[in-house]
Amino acid sequence: MSATLDIRMINQTHWQLKDDSLYKVFVLDDLKKTFAFITKLVEITKTNNVYPRWVNKGNQVEVWLPISLSTTGVISDLDKQLADNVDVLYTTLSSSPKANNLTMKKLKIYTDGGSRGNPGPSASGFVLLDTNDNIVMEQGIYLGITTNNQAEYQALKLALEEAKKLQASQVDVYMDSLLVVNQMLGKFKIKNRDLWPIYDSIKKLSESFGQITFTHVPRELNKLADRMVNKALDEHLRNN
Repeated sequence: MSATLDIRMINQTHWQLKDDSLYKVFVLDDLKKTFAFITKLVEITKTNNVYPRWVNKGNQVEVWLPISLSTTGVISDLDKQLADNVDVLYTTLSSSPKANNLTMKKLKIYTDGGSRGNPGPSASGFVLLDTNDNIVMEQGIYLGITTNNQAEYQALKLALEEAKKLQASQVDVYMDSLLVVNQMLGKFKIKNRDLWPIYDSIKKLSESFGQITFTHVPRELNKLADRMVNKALDEHLRNN
């Protein structure tokens, strides 16, 4: 088994061996179908006591199904059947018009922003979760040279835009920036005029939801979003 397959060789027809797993890329029609696919993927694999790994970027999902190879390098029939079940799930969602009507009624959102220098190279990160704490979407975005506060606000705006696309009616936002949380709650005034435009756009976005809450959490409880920030910054440094 090769653990160094070139990702350019990956296609959407066959499962391939990668990192001691069966690997495949799935592209769904839209974000609603993508979330439905991930949710059902968890249900299918949990029934088989298998814990997959996936990476979601927009409507694309990369899936790794852990396998146990025999001494002769043969994949078990159970592993093959599980992969087949995932393929059936994908085909069903791809051909079902009902999936277009799926919406996310309630979402939990963790956001974070960071600047290495303040001002300096900055990035925003956010993670959207359903009520069972399954990751619906996660993303880190490099912003260029800006400040911590700008990055924090950008993360919040980007996350709410994605929640709106999923037609969420209730959103609970968690951030480790006490300043931004208190400003969104109206407890603190925004003294920096550069933040007024993005603050106003976020307030307008907030009106899109039937209910929205803002909660401050310690940094150690915001690791998912923080990881997205550092991933975006590290990738920018590697590529530039």
